[in-house]
Amino acid sequence: MSAAEFGHFVLTIAVLLGAVHGLGFFVERLKQPRIVGEILAGILVGPFVLKLLAPSAFHQVFSFSSSSGTVLGFLYQLGLVQLMFCSGAETRRLLAAENRKKTIWLITVSDLGSFLFVLGIGALGLIPLARLTGPLGRPSATLLIVAIAVSVTSIPVISRIFWDLGIMRTRFVSLLLGYAVLEDIALWVVLAFAMALAKSGSVAGQHLGGTVTAHVLSTFIYMVAAMVFMPMVLRWLGQARWNMLYQASPVGYIVFVLMAYCAIAAAMDVNLQFAALLAGYGVVGGIRGTERERVAEPVGAIAKVSFGVFVPIYFGLVGYKLVFGREFSWAVLLVFFFASSAIAVATKSLAARLGGFRGLDMVNIALTTNARGGPGIVLASVAYEAKLINAAFYTALVITAVVTSQVCGAWLRYVLGKGLPLLSSNPEETWPLEAGQSTAGAPEEIAA
Repeated sequence: MSAAEFGHFVLTIAVLLGAVHGLGFFVERLKQPRIVGEILAGILVGPFVLKLLAPSAFHQVFSFSSSSGTVLGFLYQLGLVQLMFCSGAETRRLLAAENRKKTIWLITVSDLGSFLFVLGIGALGLIPLARLTGPLGRPSATLLIVAIAVSVTSIPVISRIFWDLGIMRTRFVSLLLGYAVLEDIALWVVLAFAMALAKSGSVAGQHLGGTVTAHVLSTFIYMVAAMVFMPMVLRWLGQARWNMLYQASPVGYIVFVLMAYCAIAAAMDVNLQFAALLAGYGVVGGIRGTERERVAEPVGAIAKVSFGVFVPIYFGLVGYKLVFGREFSWAVLLVFFFASSAIAVATKSLAARLGGFRGLDMVNIALTTNARGGPGIVLASVAYEAKLINAAFYTALVITAVVTSQVCGAWLRYVLGKGLPLLSSNPEETWPLEAGQSTAGAPEEIAA
């Protein structure tokens, strides 16, 4: 990289960081999720600021064939990985005794129901997959991505909304975060299946089953090892006296663990974002979170840097990649947004009712779990980067993720503002339960 290229790159990062934080701060004052402003900054800064100020520099930096563009692409991927790592580290009280039965209802009826419904209408030809598929995609892989996009729930966004509202310690939050984590793990496995299916397009027909089976099997092995065995291994390593890396720098050690998870995942052809989520999960001690208190400080330091630099850059670049030109389709956006929201809310409401919830409880659960947020954007980014979906569907997925997250935040604020509990079984859990809390100085919640 020449001095001129480095200068263009530094200018890009400086302008992008200033824009994402400025607009993120502004939309927070409007009581909206911060990522809305960060994505909007990416939409505006690229074509409307940098391109006007320095057209040649803009094309050079944002061309991923150039050296500066390659570095920018690395920062994009790093932000995505760190977002998922921090999300995994935030998980707590998974499958607590009082939530297990209800979580099972949500997983089986809500996710399985909506997933199978989408696959069914797709098999009947009622989804125009040809208008959604990318240049390297296959209709069958695209259909799986549509089904995932309808079912997915955002851990990072709903966690951030919960913290901003001061309800992180409620049963409502422990129930929905536990459900969201298990749901996302299942959906990442399906995404791995979809990507394997797309890659097998160049493989002979008789090898298709073996290719997909091998890919899914490697993902399953990785998941079991990361969820069952690695938390114990990491706990032992973290407490070992001979672990000089941890003693020298706990932050460096945890980043090393994250990179090791990703490197092994790459070797096994496992989705890297899924690996990062499991890395965060393993670092804090797995399902019981036995190491959460011990690693709180280094994980919090990583979260502060991640959400101060790399994650905003990622969301800014997500916004930059949105297409509003000739490839943009209002029809794709509106049909997907309303149809997917209707399916998701209906199945999640049914699951909540079968789980024993009634009335307002069902609405709160349905609208919250319909927030697609971070994972919805991650899904869109991964599928678009792999060329499984086209630009129009990518834009529809991202906008749907943002709008459903806005609806979630606005609804929960409205319910709490009325003095109503989020779960009728826990009437004490309402404002001013933790009114006046601030995200400042709370690294674990900031990581959400």
